[in-house]
Amino acid sequence: MNLAKIKIPNTYVIIFSLLVIITVLTWIIPAGEYQRVIIDGKKEVVNGSFHYEASHPQGFGDLLMAPIRGFVDASLIIGLVFIVGGAFAVFQKTEAVDSLILGIAKMLLIPIFMTIFSLAGAIFGMSEEVIPFILVFVPLALTLGYDSVTGVAIPFIGAGAGFAGAFLNPFTVGIAQEIAGLPLFSGIVYRGICWIITTSVAIIFVVLYARRIKKHPEKSTTYSIDKEKKKDIDHSEIDNHTRISRRHKIVLLTFLAGLAVLIWGVLVYQWFIEELAAVFLITGIIVGIVGGLSADEITGSFVKGAKDLIGTALIIGLARGILILSRDGRIIDSILFALSSPISSFHPVVSSQSMFIVQTILNFFVPSGSGQAVLTMPIMAPLSDLVNVSRQTAVLAFQFGDGFSNMIIPTSAVTMGVLSLAEIPWEKWARWILPLEFIFLVTGMVLLIPPFLFGWH
Repeated sequence: MNLAKIKIPNTYVIIFSLLVIITVLTWIIPAGEYQRVIIDGKKEVVNGSFHYEASHPQGFGDLLMAPIRGFVDASLIIGLVFIVGGAFAVFQKTEAVDSLILGIAKMLLIPIFMTIFSLAGAIFGMSEEVIPFILVFVPLALTLGYDSVTGVAIPFIGAGAGFAGAFLNPFTVGIAQEIAGLPLFSGIVYRGICWIITTSVAIIFVVLYARRIKKHPEKSTTYSIDKEKKKDIDHSEIDNHTRISRRHKIVLLTFLAGLAVLIWGVLVYQWFIEELAAVFLITGIIVGIVGGLSADEITGSFVKGAKDLIGTALIIGLARGILILSRDGRIIDSILFALSSPISSFHPVVSSQSMFIVQTILNFFVPSGSGQAVLTMPIMAPLSDLVNVSRQTAVLAFQFGDGFSNMIIPTSAVTMGVLSLAEIPWEKWARWILPLEFIFLVTGMVLLIPPFLFGWH
């Protein structure tokens, strides 16, 4: 069976179908509720307090109103998504990123490039934004004696590893922690350690492969494809680029300064969504000004960047509608009660690893970090209370389950878009990345052990 040819409904169809399914389930699943108490400002489930109650089935009108209610309920995080997208688009418009890439392209320092993309994945949740870079790095890799797979791996695997081990990603960590009732971006130290490890694993794997291909090009999985590509490569842009301009250096430093302020505010003052949005907004404006952009260019780029994330906002609103229907139908706690029975018999470490596996499987059907967070965390966060797994660990299990598998699943529009641009058949890519996916699986399992040992909360 050729999995690449399987027709999978798009994410919007899947999410709306789930809205319909949840509406039906409110008529089938008995309503139930756990008692909850406030501990250290966080609402937690009281183990053993579950009880059934009168059903609250949701009707057709509730189904139709769920999306708009979801938008209202998730308005803060949706606003942040738009502002982050707009600010990043202004940064890209200055061309400072392109200048940085060309400035060190002759060396093709894979670790440096992959670290940069990993940081983008960890901080901004770079995903769709990686697609244009394929057009830069594939010919760059071929020019320097590597192959198309290496050219894709540098930005795509780099950003993917950072996305999975993110410490500030508002689209995964931010949304998941908000739902779990955790302080925004709390637990950043251990997540930073996870980011270093996952990024290092990715870099080592790609570097070892690239070195082997440079010595033995015929061993490349895309050898025959690359022979044709090399005939059309233009070397002039790389050869003619001498250094990064002074203006681009200032832009890069300004952008890094904005990130430093953001991290400082989160760590010292526990800034939340409003403050983070303000930092991204002012950083985007200043970056545009020092980058020499006109007011029209800044606003135009900002609007375009925000517009590109309308799909993400729709997914967040629709997925939050699922939570609202489940909550109003009083079936969330009933599902928790059913799930906790088998998992509660496991050791907490095994329970967290089971969450990781469940999230990985779900990602095939809902290949959206924000959508999966809104869909699963209302279940996983309180479930973690019942099985003695900290909510921070539950969020981390979600990150790993969503992030690692994103780089191989054929249901991901980003994965298929990247491979399409690089002209790499999905089955060839899957064969190449499968060993790395196994390494990531083991790495994730291992990284879920320390949180239990040191009581991560």
